[in-house]
Amino acid sequence: MKIFVIPATYNEKDNIEKFITVLEEEVFPRIKDHEMYILVADDYSPDGTGDIIKSLMKKYKNLDMNQGERKGLGAAYLRTMGEAIEKRGADVVIEIDADFQFDPHDIVKFVKKIDEGYDMVIQTRYSGGGSIPENWPLQRKMFSITANLFVRTVFTKFSIHDWTGGFRAIRKEVFLKVRPEMANFGGYIFQIAFLHKAVRDGYKIGEVPLHFSDRKLGSSKIASFSYIMDVLRFVIFTRLKEFERFIKFLIVGGTGFIIQLALQEGSYYTGVASFLAVLLHPLLTVLVHTSDTVAFANGVAAGIGAEGAILFNFTLNNLWTFHDRAHSNIFQTIKRGITFNLTSFGAVIVQFLAIWIGVLAFGPATTIFSFHIPTRDIILVPTIAFIVIPMNYLIYNKIIWKKKK
Repeated sequence: MKIFVIPATYNEKDNIEKFITVLEEEVFPRIKDHEMYILVADDYSPDGTGDIIKSLMKKYKNLDMNQGERKGLGAAYLRTMGEAIEKRGADVVIEIDADFQFDPHDIVKFVKKIDEGYDMVIQTRYSGGGSIPENWPLQRKMFSITANLFVRTVFTKFSIHDWTGGFRAIRKEVFLKVRPEMANFGGYIFQIAFLHKAVRDGYKIGEVPLHFSDRKLGSSKIASFSYIMDVLRFVIFTRLKEFERFIKFLIVGGTGFIIQLALQEGSYYTGVASFLAVLLHPLLTVLVHTSDTVAFANGVAAGIGAEGAILFNFTLNNLWTFHDRAHSNIFQTIKRGITFNLTSFGAVIVQFLAIWIGVLAFGPATTIFSFHIPTRDIILVPTIAFIVIPMNYLIYNKIIWKKKK
């Protein structure tokens, strides 16, 4: 594989020569069976960092530089990783700071993880032996630890321990998939956003526990208060956005429940359900050896209501909840509607059986606080809440409106 190490630099004249020398003479010789390159992402550092790199390029033929206007860390990585992958044939890109806060010798561990089949490998300072500097002020330690814990908690991804670190190995497939969504993420928020989208898309993430050190030369680029607010804003709004579809789904389902209840009660009190129960009476007798058509009529009424709700839910979900995954072709929409109805028929069966069995067990009506309430209505609510809604949401996401890869 072609592996490009991509240090992002801005005013790193005190570190860059030593950093590149360590990579070339100490790290790369330890990595076998891979072609190793360095492509520095420099934003026209005014301190002469670029001039040092150019002089080193004469000595190391696998060293080059990508320079561009300073637009933040994320833009620098996107620009340089894009060049490495699309113009230089990189299979893997490794991002790392050039200030020795991370030991470049640990690149060997990242390559090993990639060889083991991981799609993206991140450093972790918070598990498995990783650590942050002991001499950090308490305030900075608390921010670093709580920020990562906050992200893990809100995203409910506790298996990933370090969301904000800048030492990572990324396969080209991951980069090309995630990049189109990364244009609006600048600065250090880039790290959280990129990892979140890679996790969301199902890529296999590996971790390498490492010690994070204070820089010895040059000025530190510690996150500002605005960065902290960016983290809070991104994580909270991203999570709310992820819940947006489920909230729409619940609104559609709630409206569908009203329609279902109206159709269920209407079919029962108009006698439609009883008429169908009588027609199906011979089949009922053969299957379950019972002649109780009253309970059976209650189940039929539930089935009629459920089917009406299914048709309503499909139409509104297709137009609203999953509109971004809907087909514009009418024939594809009809095909999806048929598939929707067939996969949702399980919900009809569940409700039919629950109400039929419930009425057989408790009778047509149940007294609660001196009110006589139809048993079918009492059973319908928990059946939908605890069985039908979770089952349908899974079916809708994974089958009907499955996200295209």
